[in-house]
Amino acid sequence: MALWQGTSNRKSTGGRLVPSKGKRKFEIGREKQYTRLGTESLRQYRGCGGNVKVGMLAAEYANVVDKKTNKVSRVKIINVKTNPADPNFVQRNILNKGATITTELGDAVVTSRPGQDGAVNAVLIA
Repeated sequence: MALWQGTSNRKSTGGRLVPSKGKRKFEIGREKQYTRLGTESLRQYRGCGGNVKVGMLAAEYANVVDKKTNKVSRVKIINVKTNPADPNFVQRNILNKGATITTELGDAVVTSRPGQDGAVNAVLIA
């Protein structure tokens, strides 16, 4: 079943609104695909105008920035430590923006949106 992101057939007062047009293909959304820990896998989605959006389904490595040395290194993710979005995401090892991950260099906070960007970028916690 598709998720529809168009306008409602009801007014804010609850009255019926007669639509002037029907549903359009660009108003269809998609199911959430959470990025989990595992061997890296990407998925391509068709965007508006035929553009391609790359979403990450599973991640093994993260691009971690060390603010002290100002260097970026690609390091292995060990596990998800905390996640302010949902405590259940820690048990399921789901990565999203704001999640604290344990890497080979130490703890880091994810700054990118892996499901939207197709990469896990993080900043080391001092």
